[in-house]
Amino acid sequence: MAITLKKYSLSEIASHTSKDDCWLIIHGKVYDVTSFLVDHPGGDDVLLQAAANGDATESFEDVGHSTTATSLMVNFLIGAIDGHELAGDSSVSDKAPQERKLAESSTSFTDILFPVLILALAFAAWYYLTYIKANA
Repeated sequence: MAITLKKYSLSEIASHTSKDDCWLIIHGKVYDVTSFLVDHPGGDDVLLQAAANGDATESFEDVGHSTTATSLMVNFLIGAIDGHELAGDSSVSDKAPQERKLAESSTSFTDILFPVLILALAFAAWYYLTYIKANA
């Protein structure tokens, strides 16, 4: 069941582009990322620039965020652009806070696969250099 989001005008959103008050538009939704600026892995400048440019959808998609990163977005959602149709959008739901926390803590297969793959490659290199090269 979808919830009704507060509607914001583009001019209202455009007034929130500072370190003390930063809102982003991504896929027609409005996110207050002020409290996330210091925690953003790409730095606060990236988010501040995206806010200043208006719609941050293209920048957000170009980076290729992980599923964990996109699941965190629900915590910052405050509304939608006035006049933007969100019908059929399954990412806006009335999940309970406990379900939101579960979504934040879950990881995708690729979030686990890459570190394991790197460790396996490091072990293989160590084994090769230690045993194969030494006995050759």
